[in-house]
Amino acid sequence: MNTHLLDRIRSPGPKKILACDGGGILGLISVEVLARIEAVLRDRLPPDRRKDFVLADYFDGFAGTSTGAVIAACLALGMSVDKVRRFYIDSGREMFDKAGLLERLHYKYDDDRLSLKLKQEIGEKTTLGSDRLRSLLTIVMRNATTDSPWPLSNNPGALYNQRTREDGTPRENCNLDLPLWQLVRASTAAPTYFPPEVIRVGGETFVFVDGGVTTYNNPAFLAFTMATLDRYAVNWNAGEDQILVVSIGTGNAAKADPDLAPGQMHLLYQAGNIPSALMFAAQNQQDLLCRMFGRCLVGDPLDRELGDLIGSAGPVSPKLFTYLRYDADVSRAGLTALNLPEVDPGHVQLMDSTRYIDEIQKVGRAVGEIKVRAEHFAGF
Repeated sequence: MNTHLLDRIRSPGPKKILACDGGGILGLISVEVLARIEAVLRDRLPPDRRKDFVLADYFDGFAGTSTGAVIAACLALGMSVDKVRRFYIDSGREMFDKAGLLERLHYKYDDDRLSLKLKQEIGEKTTLGSDRLRSLLTIVMRNATTDSPWPLSNNPGALYNQRTREDGTPRENCNLDLPLWQLVRASTAAPTYFPPEVIRVGGETFVFVDGGVTTYNNPAFLAFTMATLDRYAVNWNAGEDQILVVSIGTGNAAKADPDLAPGQMHLLYQAGNIPSALMFAAQNQQDLLCRMFGRCLVGDPLDRELGDLIGSAGPVSPKLFTYLRYDADVSRAGLTALNLPEVDPGHVQLMDSTRYIDEIQKVGRAVGEIKVRAEHFAGF
């Protein structure tokens, strides 16, 4: 039992949650935004406490999908943002290792190097229930065997994290015993990019793929739900002054095609476009839910009709939490607005764009410098 985590969950006072979207190597956008957040929060501390400060000292819960799961797990383990950045920069190109010709009929990249890197950074024997995890952690995967989203957490009160059933009989499986690196790897198993991950849970074997192909590529509202819904047994109090949800994106740009004709929408077109279209819609839906039920302090416009919903009324009053959304518009117009006319939009929109890591970092730094403000965190 991770007693430190249990004490942190049960301690009084406001709670802070960080949620990280999926997006492959574009997770470096998130990392650079997080570096700015880490610096802002560090500056609030007395000088003698700044040197060793990490985001796990501030956030009580982390949630991540796909590349966001990598970031969330590393941060929950107490890593600094700089260490996470080094992981991406030093290993990014290596992790996207081209698969053999025959394998490319199923996926573009081998997972051997990615798995090795995750074992090295997270620890091969570190489990979901490890006491190395300093905060609540939620990782989103899709169980292809059962055709269902699987958000797993290290929450000691979760049903399948119990070692005995309600009647006192031993449970065959306890999710806390699963290797953390393997769960993260499963969450990053983007279809067509990487092979799926096979995990044995109790007496059953399941095939897992990227959590980004569920409705939780942006896991922000899911994280709030799991923190407050009684069935999850975390039971944090809702309220604008009780919970802060910080959501970090990996860049977005609508793939508009004004010249599209109905005849172009053949089977290959649909196969290549529907998955990304659904992921984009689901990501926006999570963001919309957070702005409807949360008090939004920062976020780009959702669309021309809704705008950014900052200061807007919603279905509940007062709102259930305070919400910050940091993301980048990586269209040509969006990059120009970030004062990045030299960055090619095509270089910062693909999840395997490892040749342009420096440009991806520029985008994240610009978002952090322009959008992150100390006052956003006031009261928490």
